[in-house]
Amino acid sequence: MSNLNPGELGDLTDASKKEIAAYLDAENSKQKVRTSINQFTDICFKKCISRVDNGNLSSQEEECLASCVNRFLDTNIRVVRGLQNSQ
Repeated sequence: MSNLNPGELGDLTDASKKEIAAYLDAENSKQKVRTSINQFTDICFKKCISRVDNGNLSSQEEECLASCVNRFLDTNIRVVRGLQNSQ
């Protein structure tokens, strides 16, 4: 894969520029989702897991993780709906 020299961007057609911009937007969105998932995982792990013994979770830890996941998903759904309604 070759690197694109910024000076060469002027040589691209408008359609190619739009395609590249759409690709970069999609990649940025994916990165934001990955970052959110990593942060969420870290928060829930720190909140719910007191110690790592034998690789098994206690019932309390399982309940805590399930609750944490559900809160995260509910919040994200509400945020997305709010953003969709504002557009």
